Amino acid sequence: MRFMIIVKATADTEAGVMPGPEVFEAMGRFNEQLIEAGVLLAGEGLHPSREGARVTSKNGKLTVVDGPFAETKELIAGFWVISAKDKDEALSWVKRIPLDDGETVELRRVFEAADFADVLSPEQIAREETMRAENEKRLARH
Repeated sequence: MRFMIIVKATADTEAGVMPGPEVFEAMGRFNEQLIEAGVLLAGEGLHPSREGARVTSKNGKLTVVDGPFAETKELIAGFWVISAKDKDEALSWVKRIPLDDGETVELRRVFEAADFADVLSPEQIAREETMRAENEKRLARH
């Protein structure tokens, strides 16, 4: 199973305040543990929302709104995608994140093709899984 760990934005992350060296070192150690355990699939920090945009579709028309966005509590500052056998294992990794006081992370399971067995045919599921596997191989070469 894949899980996304979502790091919620704070006033500091939205202001573009970089963490101190000790935070970078602690996060580096955590990332190394994820890599050594073979569970890290992806992980990145995100620039503040002022550098982003939201795109909304309504009645077939796209509207683009440039950041920043007001509700910091609804924004994300970064993420990890990990592989774990179940939610408990994923939570055990979340509990190791070196969070500062007041920081919040959210754990969410990522949908797999098999989760759509009631709406996709076996052929469609196989095609989706093949596409993902081929993409992972392509990315590994780069």
